[in-house]
Amino acid sequence: MLSPETREVAFKKLLADYKERLYWHIRKIVINHEDANDVLQNTFIKVFENMSKFRGNSNIYTWMYRIATNESLNLLSKKSRKFGISNEEWIEKQVNELESDVYFDGDAIQLKLQKAIATLPEKQRLVFNMRYFEEMKYEKISEILETSVGGLKASYHHAVKKIKNEINELS
Repeated sequence: MLSPETREVAFKKLLADYKERLYWHIRKIVINHEDANDVLQNTFIKVFENMSKFRGNSNIYTWMYRIATNESLNLLSKKSRKFGISNEEWIEKQVNELESDVYFDGDAIQLKLQKAIATLPEKQRLVFNMRYFEEMKYEKISEILETSVGGLKASYHHAVKKIKNEINELS
């Protein structure tokens, strides 16, 4: 058990080391900057509250990414339920609003890619973002999403194929 002082120092170190990486991971899931900030805050609250429960079965990075991913998916479900639409419809709505988002600094090609990614089923979208943008190894993604490496490879393959088709249609 960590002393309160040690716990606070450890938490500040986690915050400093992972805040930006987790923000971008979350942002790719929820799309919207304000939502990403909210989820990031909720993620670090959960990390702080549950630090003493961390068993070390995975590394701290994987544990935090799992919390961030679950918090992101919970927010998507809450938002989509509120508007009576599916998570996928909510994501498409968010991507369509990216052009007017002052925090989005991508060009036309990046916008096309984001629109194509938005059409993917949730699991494929998560796997694609983690593998393509964050260059995570399948083994890490497997720990975060708690699914098999083989299933992840298949999901990534299907996602890439769908994205290529979607971008060709958008062109």
